[in-house]
Amino acid sequence: MILRRPAPLALLAALPLLATAACGDDARERSRTQASSPAQDEATRLRQSIESARFTPPPANTANGDGDGGDPASRGGAVTDALPDDTRPDPAMARAQILLDRTRFSPGIIDGLGGENTRQAIAAFEEAHDLEVDGELDAKVFDQLSSGDSNRVLTDYTLTEADVAGPFIGSVPEDIAAMGELETVGYADAREALAEKFHMSEALLDALNPGVDFTRAGQTIVVAETGPDALGGKVARIVIDKAENALRAFDADGKLLAFYPATIGSGEMPSPSGTHTVRAIAPEPNYTYDPSRVSYGDGGSKVVVPPGPNNPVGSVWIDLSRDTYGIHGTPDPAKIGKTASSGCVRLTNWDVEQLADAVEPGVTVEFT
Repeated sequence: MILRRPAPLALLAALPLLATAACGDDARERSRTQASSPAQDEATRLRQSIESARFTPPPANTANGDGDGGDPASRGGAVTDALPDDTRPDPAMARAQILLDRTRFSPGIIDGLGGENTRQAIAAFEEAHDLEVDGELDAKVFDQLSSGDSNRVLTDYTLTEADVAGPFIGSVPEDIAAMGELETVGYADAREALAEKFHMSEALLDALNPGVDFTRAGQTIVVAETGPDALGGKVARIVIDKAENALRAFDADGKLLAFYPATIGSGEMPSPSGTHTVRAIAPEPNYTYDPSRVSYGDGGSKVVVPPGPNNPVGSVWIDLSRDTYGIHGTPDPAKIGKTASSGCVRLTNWDVEQLADAVEPGVTVEFT
């Protein structure tokens, strides 16, 4: 489970007002055995491919036509044949995403598939390292990423009792009223919790650990070796680029501390403009749906949804001086940057937790 700081009592009292209004969606040792198996052998090959991946140019005719794809086997070795072609993790891409995550140029969810969030992270990394900015994973980017980081990108992790204890809720209700009746909006199961703990998609977790029972403590699994949770300094200024769907955090000297992909408001329900400030930080917030204060939804009664990582505002709420708006987490990290919010700025839970730990009230937030 992801560790979160307890919320100050003053903030807890204010949470029903903080986490409201403009934050809904427009749509809403692997078990060590003596004998190997084909699945275990394939997982080993995939792991070795990711660890040893070196960039080679993809074929001219890429699979997805946007420069992020190509035949995975041509870019670092074998991948599992158990997955459809369009969901097979590319070893070179998975390695690059993990390295980007460690350098705080977040690709969002680590899935080995690439896509627009990864392209944006690469472009930001290129800009910060005086490389040609095109968002493509080419040899120069790959060499720059790996030159300063010789650590393994995957690691063994032994499941603890805390990992499998929950509380897990089986499935997250889609209806906001039903969600409000829960004691906590926790993870569906241990598999979801583990994937989020290591910034991974559940599909990549499964590909690396086929057949593993994630509910049994003591098993050793393979996961992404992500970087330190803390940023390298205190955040003094946040810049949110609405056209780019991205958030940048800077220190007092103007040094870029982190880049995060973000879900921003739509044309119908836009995010704020201009300059605002951070008013408060609330870990483990509840979420209040109050039809008298929002412009979305189907009316109905006021609902207070309890805290939890699958809460509509995720694991952290960073309250802004513009009433009812904030920067917050999400129950669905795979959708970051791919849908529109109702005005708030949404990050993955792990990204917003990292940002919140380095932010204090009064920090400037600029929307561009």
